[in-house]
Amino acid sequence: MKLAVFASGSGSNFEAIVGAVHAGDIAGTVQVLICDKGDAFALERAERLCIPAYVLEPRKYGSKVEYEEAVLQVLRSYEVELIILAGYMRLVGDTLLSAYENRIINIHPSLLPAFPGLDAIGQAFDAGVKITGVTVHYVDAGMDTGPIIAQEAVKVEDSDNKEAVQRKIQAVEHSLYPKTVQHVIEDLGRRINQ
Repeated sequence: MKLAVFASGSGSNFEAIVGAVHAGDIAGTVQVLICDKGDAFALERAERLCIPAYVLEPRKYGSKVEYEEAVLQVLRSYEVELIILAGYMRLVGDTLLSAYENRIINIHPSLLPAFPGLDAIGQAFDAGVKITGVTVHYVDAGMDTGPIIAQEAVKVEDSDNKEAVQRKIQAVEHSLYPKTVQHVIEDLGRRINQ
């Protein structure tokens, strides 16, 4: 299956997915990285991994629709079948949602519905929870509200600071996301063949 990854920042989940593709754990190819920020470290990872990358900055377009139409043109040129959001810090609009219905997934660093939105790890840490975790979900028009595909809990120890919790969350993300991507690909394959 032809995959696109969207990222806004470091791109560690992007690299984990590319690694899983190369290892044969994901039955697909990462065709392209879409980035909404020109200074995102994910772009350096894409260059090192020899994955084509496009910077499309929303502020350079007249509207969200125009921005997403430009994104769609890139996706269509690579015949992308599944979009994987990996630290993409932007709500997906109707243009992409209707073109890729039930074909956009996201990873979020909390056990949704708890702690949606920005800085979920900080939100969880500040709330003093003893269990947080990672959620992979389908994307809908809301903020981290789409149907949940997979979750994994992460224990917060009394001795953990926010950075320690973040390291634990990332370790789970880098294992859970590739497995879930493969599960989604298998599910899409079944739906297509019905």
